[in-house]
Amino acid sequence: MAIHLDLEREGPVLTVTFARPEARNALNRETRVALVDLLDDADRDPSVRVVVVTGSEPAFSAGVDAKQLLSDPAYAPPPIDPATRLRGMATPTIAAVNGACVSGAIEIVLACSFAIASHRAEFIDTHALLGLTPGWGLSAALPAAIGVARARQMTLTGLPIDARTALAWGLVNEVVDHSQLRHRVRRLAERIAGTPVAAATNAVGMYRAVDDDGTARARQRERDVSAAWEVEAVSSQERFTAGNEGS
Repeated sequence: MAIHLDLEREGPVLTVTFARPEARNALNRETRVALVDLLDDADRDPSVRVVVVTGSEPAFSAGVDAKQLLSDPAYAPPPIDPATRLRGMATPTIAAVNGACVSGAIEIVLACSFAIASHRAEFIDTHALLGLTPGWGLSAALPAAIGVARARQMTLTGLPIDARTALAWGLVNEVVDHSQLRHRVRRLAERIAGTPVAAATNAVGMYRAVDDDGTARARQRERDVSAAWEVEAVSSQERFTAGNEGS
């Protein structure tokens, strides 16, 4: 299966674009593995000072490729997910949210240093609607960003919130006109790239520690729940298959 990532390097700024517009930039397993490897390489490259993550028009990303996930009974997730890798980066990261941002893509946005959104962006958590449970840290990071009650609303209803609501709730730092998103993110990235390396690295690390202090236990709890959910889902599928074979 193909890897759907485009890379663009402008001086010290590396832009990673999810490049599967016909599927709203859904991330198949191979793309997620490649993305983690790419982020590893970028974090080790001293010439990369900022990583920008965005999507091919018209979406940011639909998150995990649900068709691939739900159609393969032997499906196994990669050992490291993109959000976990982003949270661990010493290099500053910016999410440029240009359109629909769904489920796992929200986890990617929350794992970046901060996010700037187009006025066309919208944020939707469809885990519960699809009968899934998050596994990349959503249940820890989303309430930390917007509050528990608002996180419950997004997860339980599966209804979208628009860019202005996301800004008011604290999910993104700024909302700009769609035509200005790339320019605004580029200016911020260049500003960050101009700071002393050690100072930027220390800042990223200190703020990551603040986040870990508040969410590490919650992320572990999510991993435990997600693992148990996957076992039950496989068991339910086996029971369903056996029932059909016997009928």
